[in-house]
Amino acid sequence: MTYGLVDRGNHEYYTYMSKVFEAINNAQNNYNWLITDCMCYPQNREIDNLLNQDYCWISGEELTSLVEKEDFQWIWGVLCGFEKDVSLEEILKYPLPYIQDEDVYGNNPVSVQHPLSTLEIAAFDSTYTLLITKNKEHYDDYIKRYPQVEDLEKFNTGF
Repeated sequence: MTYGLVDRGNHEYYTYMSKVFEAINNAQNNYNWLITDCMCYPQNREIDNLLNQDYCWISGEELTSLVEKEDFQWIWGVLCGFEKDVSLEEILKYPLPYIQDEDVYGNNPVSVQHPLSTLEIAAFDSTYTLLITKNKEHYDDYIKRYPQVEDLEKFNTGF
């Protein structure tokens, strides 16, 4: 089963990964990350060069370190978390996830874009953050931290 939520009422501006990581109890460290369709403007040129390309492959620890260096706003982007034993070679056999399309996460039942991904975090046009996960603990942890979030399935159906 997959669980999804929309966070569009807990932060002044979206998406700041430090807040997302805090809400999932820093579970990002347990995964390797494929970052795609990214638009952000960090001040640090190395971070900017790393993220603003077709895709970025980075460990959870490296991603955490990057956000600790500079907690910039993510305007667009899909961050797909994979179990550490899944190789980049396996991942790249599938299309790269994307976000700059309103309907990309509008399907029911809720699902991750990349079939090998366990956790996806998506920044949608500085408007809201999506979290989609196969691990209910991440979903529950986020809701505990930010109870005003909306269930993605209900959000998609308008209920």
